[in-house]
Amino acid sequence: MNSLTIDIRKKAYPNGCCAIENLAFTAQPGEFVAIIGPSGAGKTTLLNLIAGLDRKLEGSIALHSEAGTQAAPTIGFMFQEPRLMPWLTVQQNLEMVLAPHARAQQTASLQDLLALVGLPGCGALFPGQLSGGMQRRVALLRAFIVEPDVLLMDEPFQSLDAPTASQLRVLLQDLWQRTRPTVLFVTHSLREALSVADRILFLSSRPSRVILDFAVELRRPRTIEDMAVQKLHTSLLEQHPQLLEGRLSPTQEKAPSDTVLQTAKY
Repeated sequence: MNSLTIDIRKKAYPNGCCAIENLAFTAQPGEFVAIIGPSGAGKTTLLNLIAGLDRKLEGSIALHSEAGTQAAPTIGFMFQEPRLMPWLTVQQNLEMVLAPHARAQQTASLQDLLALVGLPGCGALFPGQLSGGMQRRVALLRAFIVEPDVLLMDEPFQSLDAPTASQLRVLLQDLWQRTRPTVLFVTHSLREALSVADRILFLSSRPSRVILDFAVELRRPRTIEDMAVQKLHTSLLEQHPQLLEGRLSPTQEKAPSDTVLQTAKY
């Protein structure tokens, strides 16, 4: 198991606009961390930096082993859209992310895995033959099938209807419990974050930094409809009415280098 340490002093775009500044946190092995911030705060930029899709930053991003040495992580990424190859079958879309030596071993079990995510017998279908929810199930399985050390999720359920999104959150938590990767889950929904995460990092507006590091100590399993989730949602916004806009209450505003730590139990 490995811990992920983020220390971004500055991330600026080519036009000079500063997206992230003095953003630092550590995600513990197997921890499920949700990230919430206002639009334009650089949440997707942060995930791209962690994934290595963008390497231009001042600072460091490191995955450390239990022995304290830096490790080369296996990273899974689930985007806002499924991003399945339309000319490939479901099975081929899954196989393409596997290393050649692992492909033969995994192919035999793909049908079992598809059944696990509610898609029995769908391996020969093409993405265009699947509903939006079914495509997300394939994308979710594809993210887990590489057995990632770190799983990055960029608002993966944002365009789904409420019942389908709820089903996929339950499926996500089941898959995560089985393999326990470290998850960074970007969302705009506080209720969604409270229903899936161990911890929520709230970001300021641009240039973003962590303004509140909130531990969610609710018993699992949980769903977005649970009374404990609803109560915690209400309580948190009563304490910090402008939190989702990237601001704490005036009495708790800190210097840019500070982060408020808070734990709640229900």
